[in-house]
Amino acid sequence: MSDTIQEFNFSVDLLRAILWQYNDAENLQGILQRKKDWYITNHEAFWREWYTNVFNMDTANSFGLGVWAIILGIPLVVTSDAPNPIKPTWGFASTHKNFNNGNFQHHFGDEITLTTEQKRMVLKLRYFYLVSRGTIPEMNRVMNYVFGHKGGGYVLDKYDMSAVAVIFDFKPNESIRFVFDKYNVFPLPAGVGMTYEFRNSNRKVWAFGDERNNFRKGNFRQKKTAE
Repeated sequence: MSDTIQEFNFSVDLLRAILWQYNDAENLQGILQRKKDWYITNHEAFWREWYTNVFNMDTANSFGLGVWAIILGIPLVVTSDAPNPIKPTWGFASTHKNFNNGNFQHHFGDEITLTTEQKRMVLKLRYFYLVSRGTIPEMNRVMNYVFGHKGGGYVLDKYDMSAVAVIFDFKPNESIRFVFDKYNVFPLPAGVGMTYEFRNSNRKVWAFGDERNNFRKGNFRQKKTAE
């Protein structure tokens, strides 16, 4: 993708603007040199790092992920359930009835901010959600692209339009489970639900492959006969 991006020259050489009459004006050259150094730090470096910090979702920082969140139209915070209305909470209200009587608690529930990696995961899934048709091959490519560095996984179709099963080849941590529980961003067909689970695929299985590496190394074993 980077090969298709046009190369830009962001350099700003202010010293080129000095006329030859001022070559010996040390004070003026010092001012322009400091101004040039400021431009290198705050202008050239910013635009050179734009691809890494913003454009590339794999390496984008918090600012870049925030930009992508606006573009893709998805919030990067999750509002927790509203507090229990039966239990009083501490706060300044018109009647001050809860003053010194309850706990500190947000009136509308807490806002949970995602971690950087959770944001990256949500935005990638959201992108594929918007551009994919929800076919099984596409969903499997999404699993490889988003979770391939962790171990990958695959998608199974139940063939009844009720739901598809997302199978992780690694044990998803709490961060991944939180995203799947709180966000509906996995690229699914319209009206089809989703379940997810973990299956240990590290165990060798018997199969015929191109190199037959697993032949006689899996669960099927040759029966021993008495000599």
